[in-house]
Order: sequence, then C-alpha cells, then structure tokens
Amino acid sequence: TARARLPVASPTTKADAMELIVGRPQGSPVVRDYLAGEPSVRPFFPRSFTSAEDFKAKAAEVDSRFDRAARERAVEALIVPPGADAPRLESFVELGGYMITTGQQPALFGGPLYNLNKALTAVRLAEALESTLGKPVIPVFWVASDDHDWAEANHTDVIGVDNELHRFSIDSPDPDVHPPIHRIPLGPTAEDRAKEFLQSMPDTDFSGEYFELIRRAFTSTATLSEGFHTVYQKLLGRFGIFFTDSAGPAVKQHSAETLLEELDRCEEFETVLRASCDALEAAGYGIQVPILEGGVNLFLEGPAGRERIYRQDGGFRLRTSDTQLSADDVRARQAEDPVVLSPNVLLRPVIESMIFPTLSYVGGPGEMAYFAQLSDYFRAHGLEMPIVYPRFGVTPVETKIRKVLQKFGLEVEALNRPFHEVAGDIVREEVPADVKKALVGLRGSIGKGVGELQQAVKPIDPTLKGTVQHVHSQAFAAIDDLEKKILHALKRENEIALSQLEKAQVHLFPNGTPAERIQNPFYFLTRYGGAVLDSLYEQFRVNLD
Repeated sequence: TARARLPVASPTTKADAMELIVGRPQGSPVVRDYLAGEPSVRPFFPRSFTSAEDFKAKAAEVDSRFDRAARERAVEALIVPPGADAPRLESFVELGGYMITTGQQPALFGGPLYNLNKALTAVRLAEALESTLGKPVIPVFWVASDDHDWAEANHTDVIGVDNELHRFSIDSPDPDVHPPIHRIPLGPTAEDRAKEFLQSMPDTDFSGEYFELIRRAFTSTATLSEGFHTVYQKLLGRFGIFFTDSAGPAVKQHSAETLLEELDRCEEFETVLRASCDALEAAGYGIQVPILEGGVNLFLEGPAGRERIYRQDGGFRLRTSDTQLSADDVRARQAEDPVVLSPNVLLRPVIESMIFPTLSYVGGPGEMAYFAQLSDYFRAHGLEMPIVYPRFGVTPVETKIRKVLQKFGLEVEALNRPFHEVAGDIVREEVPADVKKALVGLRGSIGKGVGELQQAVKPIDPTLKGTVQHVHSQAFAAIDDLEKKILHALKRENEIALSQLEKAQVHLFPNGTPAERIQNPFYFLTRYGGAVLDSLYEQFRVNLD
C-alpha cells in the first residue's frame, strides 16, 4: 500500500507533532484483489472504485429509480448535525443529487479511530464525485443502532498517558437477553466509566471541550446509540456529513415494504446468496458471512431480544427462544411497532440503497469482503450494488514514538510482530563485533575438530562416529547457551531502551492490532485538538481514473 508521512498542525504544537501514515487496510484475498484491480473479482465487484465512468454509470442506474419524491423521502430519513449545511439538502432534491454512505454500530465513547476514517473518506469521495458528476453528492453516516451485539459495542480501548492499554466497558443489564442497542440505557455506572476514561486522557489546552462532550453524551439515562450520535455529530458536522439511524422512524417507514418482501421471498434469496458463495469459493476466495440453512435475513424482537428468523415447516421460528411464528404474526408485530423488524448484515446494504440514492458505500476490509457476496442479491431485489470504496487507513506516529524508532533505526512495520522477536533482533545487533567473530571462530573450530576426530577414530571403531557426533552436539548446545547468556546480559544493559521500544509498540500495534482499530480518537483530540480531524480530511485524497 502506498503511504505518505503527513504532519498534524495545531495552535500550540509543532507541525511535526504527529505523523499520519496513510494507506488502505488490507484484508482477505478477495479484498486484496479488488484493491489491486484484478479481473478475477469482476463477477463480485462489477464496477471499479477508481473509475469515473463506472460512477457515472452507477449514477444513471440510481436516476432510473429515484425521482424527486424519492429523494424527498431520503431527506426525511436524515439527521442534520450541528455545523452541517442544511440548505444543501434542498439543492440535493432540486438538482437530483446522490449520496455516499458509510456507517458503524454504536460504541462506547465513540469506539476506535477507524470510525472517523470511514466518515472522512466518505466526505472526500462525495466531494470528488460532486465535481465529476456536476450534481450534489451528500455523505451520510448510518448508525446501526438496531445491532444487538452488546459485547462488541459496550467498550472502548485507550493507550493512555501512562503508555498502557486500558479497556473501559459497561456491563449488560441482562446477559441472557440481547435487545437492540438503542433499547438499552447506559445505566448508573456510565458517569463513573466516563470519569475513568477521561482520567486516562492528556490534560491539555484542548481537552476541556472534549471532556465536556463525553460527559454530556454518555449519561446514565442515555443509550449507547444516543451517546454515539452526540459525539460523532459534534465532531463531524462541520465537514458536511449527515447522519441517519437504522431505528429511526423514517428509515423504518421507508424500509417496511422491503423487509416484508424479504420474508415472502426468503427461500429464493437464500438460493441466490448460496450461489454467490459457491462462485466465490470456486474462484479461490473465502466467504465473510456464512449462509445458514433456513436463515432469513431478518431479525425480530422476541423473548430473548433481537432474534434471527428461520424458516420452519412452512412458517417461521425465532432462533434463540424457539418461538413459532407465521408470516402474518411477523406482519402484525411490524404493524404494531415497525422498529421490532430489522435486517441482518447482508440485507442492510440493500435497505440503504432502497432508501437513499447511494452511489457508493465506504467500507473497511470486513465490509468489503461481505459485499463480495451481494452483487446478485442486489439484482434479485431489482437494483445494482453500490460501488464499494475502500476507506483510508491511518497509522498515527507521535513524535515521541518516532524518536524511539529512529534510535533503533526501525520503520513502523518492524514492530508489527511479537515483541520478543523485535527485542531479540535488536540485542543481536548490539553484540560486539569481536564477540560475534569469536563465536563464529569457536563454532568453526569445533566443527573442523569434530570432523577430523571422526575420520581419526573410524579405523579403530566405526561406531565411535555417533559418540563423536554427540560431543559435537553438546559443544554447540553449550555455545548456544553461552550466546543466550550474552544476549540476556545485553538485554539487561539495554533494559530502559527496550522498555521504550515496547511502549512504542503498544502505541502502534496494541495487542498486535493496528492502532486505528483499537485506539480511541479522543486520545489524539485531547492531545492535539481538532486539527487532527483537519489533517485526516486533508490527507484523504480521492483520485478517480
């Protein structure tokens, strides 16, 4: 992946306070081939994310489905965040505009940095396409608040001012029931977790406004999705991105018909999806989302929370509680409360493209992998899959981290492996030349002497060859042990420096994972201010053709 080192400037820090190494995250083989433009992925990604002509063709397909009234309905489903340009939506309707979508399920205190990367990639792609197409293109962030995986959403991770990785989480009120996230208030421990989270942050000239934002967003009475909305709308509104919510009234109203169609045609759609998976596997690719026998791409809120619907004996059942239902039962439940029926991960992009005139979805490697399964599924629903645009990825390298790397003559990627291997290589470089030379000489002398001895004893007794070889093995084992002791001595001598390197690794690859997938962005915002967002925006450059 091509990368560039890019500075973050802020009012009270030097321009080189932090580097942003920008690239695109790699993923599974089908994702890597899509990024590389390999012809083998064309059956699964019919259009290219680098082609202006493909975007123009996709715009024509959207126009065939969206008239003025449909675009007005799309606007009804949007949330205008603070700082956004609301009149842009009027131009969008008047001039027949389009949308770029991205999204994420809510996460405590905003989750990891890559959420911001996705949003700002969508902003930059929308700007580039607006210039190319000559019509308004609106970036939209879809907050998946009907997700029910509390264990995935209820925490955030921070490498704090102590250079240690910390996790802050809020327990589920009932671990045996899994309602949608938007149903669950954060509860009485929310303020305590927020206080602990903020204590791990740098206290700077910038931190006050962000501390206040966290305290205001994540209260005991707020839900996780409400807190997430508050934070991201405040951070991103000035970049012109709009928001929507999967459980919002307009989204539910405008998706109701498609959800029920999924119920009616579920066996047909399962066949289509299974055929796509077979094609992926035949092409040498794996699949991201397994197609389960009898699984309907819908969830219904039942006794155990948000439960997957399965076909059974001409009717349906809920997977966890084993509740038996007819199609009429599902329809009645939806009519009573539209929020109770929701799409799974494969149907969600279809719903999105039904509601919004979506040209492109901005996703990470995991999302791109499951979109590879969806082209024929979209066609079965009577529309074309949006062009999947890979989000930008960022490795933030603070000055203190860069200094440590320079001290050891290392690049960032050198730390993307177990630390004992990194330390071992470093210490081996520290072994004095005369010691290395002596060890090589000693091994050579023993090897030569053993060879000569084997030849000398051969006439006496050929079976002594094994005994001599055993002496050889023992001698070399003793030398290896000696070398380990030399390395341990050098490690003790370089303990402080290696400790600094280990802390640098924690910042760059916490738990062996790229920092953008772990580190909460408020660490950088409180340390460097809103200029971090401006720098991300500036460096996410979109070039078509």
